[in-house]
Amino acid sequence: MAAGQHRARSPHTDNPATLARPGGHYSHVAVANGFVFVSGQLPIDARGEKLSAAPFEAQAEQVLANVKAALEGAGSSVAQLVQVRVYIVDIEHWTKFNEIYARWAGEARPARAVVPVPQLHYGFKIEVEATAVV
Repeated sequence: MAAGQHRARSPHTDNPATLARPGGHYSHVAVANGFVFVSGQLPIDARGEKLSAAPFEAQAEQVLANVKAALEGAGSSVAQLVQVRVYIVDIEHWTKFNEIYARWAGEARPARAVVPVPQLHYGFKIEVEATAVV
């Protein structure tokens, strides 16, 4: 295999400047074999402000903006999503999330799971991770 081909298949990670620095030992994005894997995004703005006290809708919009920024930073887009996993602390938020998500995703209809969880870090109400193609 030629060096360029090997490099294209080798995983690489990135932390786009449009996102706050990761809060732990991980990268916002990993790219391998034509896929973009976006780590779980929390409602934290690019300056690092945690939106823990914000209403669910504001948290959901920030998280989806973070996913979009991560995808675009890796050379992908919302239109190229393959799968999205959503963790919410109260299933009662599902309907509102689905409305926000539908506007955000537009024509994209990737596979999706919405999973109710008992709690998230910093008291957040939502976390979203995603997989797309480059």
